[in-house]
Amino acid sequence: MKIGHWIMLAVLLAAVGAAGWWAGTQRTQGPQTETESASDGPCPGGAKPAYWKAPMDPSYIRDSPGKSPMGMDMVPVCPGAAPVGSDVQIDPSLVQSMGVRAAPVERRDLGRRVRTLGRVDYDERLVAHVHTKIQGWIEKLSVEYEGEMVKKGQPLLDIYSPELVSTQEELLLASRYRDSTSGSRFEDISRGGEDLFEATRRRLELWDIPDRDIERLLETGTVRKNLTLYAPTGGVVTKLMAREGMEVAPNHNLYTIADLSRVWVYADVYEYELPWVKEGQRAVIDLSYLPGRKFEGTVTYVYPFLEPKTRTARVRIELANLDMLFKPDMYANVTIETETRKDVLAVPDEAIIRSGRRTLAVVAMGEGSFSPREVVLGIDSGDGWVEVQSGLAEGDSVVTSGQFLIDSESKLREAVQKMLSPGHSATGEGEGSADADPHAGHSTGDAPPTPGEHVGHGKE
Repeated sequence: MKIGHWIMLAVLLAAVGAAGWWAGTQRTQGPQTETESASDGPCPGGAKPAYWKAPMDPSYIRDSPGKSPMGMDMVPVCPGAAPVGSDVQIDPSLVQSMGVRAAPVERRDLGRRVRTLGRVDYDERLVAHVHTKIQGWIEKLSVEYEGEMVKKGQPLLDIYSPELVSTQEELLLASRYRDSTSGSRFEDISRGGEDLFEATRRRLELWDIPDRDIERLLETGTVRKNLTLYAPTGGVVTKLMAREGMEVAPNHNLYTIADLSRVWVYADVYEYELPWVKEGQRAVIDLSYLPGRKFEGTVTYVYPFLEPKTRTARVRIELANLDMLFKPDMYANVTIETETRKDVLAVPDEAIIRSGRRTLAVVAMGEGSFSPREVVLGIDSGDGWVEVQSGLAEGDSVVTSGQFLIDSESKLREAVQKMLSPGHSATGEGEGSADADPHAGHSTGDAPPTPGEHVGHGKE
């Protein structure tokens, strides 16, 4: 037989074998009847699968059978099976060698001490400005420099004013006229003399002439050339705008005097700490140049706006300064003792995983089983504990160390993705859970699923 005949025979045998294989395939994978589909389904009792997954890629999920991206048949997941990705299984011996630690979710009192930097300033209510109410010229300064301590009623300066001299003379004339008309039998004349005297005296009083100077003028009959201004309050001179020989007018500020017996401390508090701070709270203040000494003050006002550059709000603290240790523009360390929140559900802060889009905690179920849960956080005490408003229950055991090792050994990111897919909630509930995320870990059509987001530990 020739070689060409052998080749033709081989081709014929191959064609016959291919036809037989195709017929067998059609018999095996042919469409089932309605009776067969209802009585002999892939799940027990002929139940319809909850969904289908790729055998080599559990993140690839479909609502109907078909082929996976790798060309393999999709695997059915029957109703009642554990949700894909809701729990993570690791060998218990491996968990122990990984050093995974857990802590219980418990109820406790959460308090916080807000520590910040403060700046000492004047008590604005104890700052006085000294003006003259008449025009004149300064002839003598009794307080000559800024920073000088003065007492209330201490002479500050003497002013010569022609208007003051003429008014004193008018008062003397009004006094004589009143005396001469006081015995008149005409009531209008006697009352007119009294009214003229009182009006002239009142003018001097409105110019801040002390009563003792007015009485001395009436007793001696001697007109004073100069007007003496006295300190309206005790304190330190913070601003001096007067010099001898200078002409002054009522709109000129001659002295600024601040009483430093009480001071204000402005503390800058970040906006995330503002919910803790309220008026009336106790504040402890210390100065770097007085180590070991503590001073107590009270929060008297929380300003209702933020500084745009620092994103902080000013908190005003008042405290006594009888020893004059606090000087304006000093820096001080401030600790505000806030109110304690009673009986709140809390977990260690290190148990929280913050990804930027959601906040998670890993619950240790026992026997090497772990379940990621999405949680809603409340207040942060700042000392390692944080309030949990939802997502966890009292007594749950949450992982506080080793989350990354669990991630590397058990595809935790995949579990987080499937946990929030349609039909699978964070707590393993069935389809239709209110906690399900319709956009996480579930793809439809022929497009591949969105890759699982990166899960990080620590604050944003």
